[in-house]
Amino acid sequence: MIEELFSRYQNEARKADILFKTIAEKYPLSVKCRIRCCDCCHAIFGVFPIEAAYINYHLNRLERKIRRDVQRRAEKSEAEMIKATDKLKDVFKDDPKMQLYGLGKQRVRCPLLSEKDECVLYEYRPMICRVYGVPFSLKQKNDKEVSYACGLSGFQAKVSYPAVKLDRIYHILHELSMELLARAGSLHPEKADNMISISKAVRMSFEAIVKGDLE
Repeated sequence: MIEELFSRYQNEARKADILFKTIAEKYPLSVKCRIRCCDCCHAIFGVFPIEAAYINYHLNRLERKIRRDVQRRAEKSEAEMIKATDKLKDVFKDDPKMQLYGLGKQRVRCPLLSEKDECVLYEYRPMICRVYGVPFSLKQKNDKEVSYACGLSGFQAKVSYPAVKLDRIYHILHELSMELLARAGSLHPEKADNMISISKAVRMSFEAIVKGDLE
């Protein structure tokens, strides 16, 4: 059951890798990604349940010391995110949009990033990590498509570039997450939309993730 879903997810991950490679080959001077460049590894973001389960599954197949180090870093990252969230709630008490915007500007080290600045699950990293170094786009509520790029890249503002369409990727991840929860007999199918921090994904039990018990 889970193997088939993971296989489909891996297929989408390979497609994302191809998109990244295609753009990188066209704009080699603009893509600055390199070994131990971990600027994006300090961004705060969430993953869909299918990715959280995939990360959790493969983390639990690493040796014990690596897992313990990840858990320790996850506790620290989670505490930092809670502190940042509470502070932003105080500053922007009646403005959830500004709270969310402010949280996106915070920098918290990913627990999967080792002391050597290497991802311990690089082969199994989330989709956004695979495409972050090239332009990617998202549709806003007004249906306008807005493109983004890594701040360290050489891609210029107000210049048109081919971009990875995250909406398409997110749609697929949502569909896979719905199937994951349904097959596990989850009582919370609506939680296929929930975005889970990496810190939570590595600390939760695999069973809790696939059943949508995300609280």
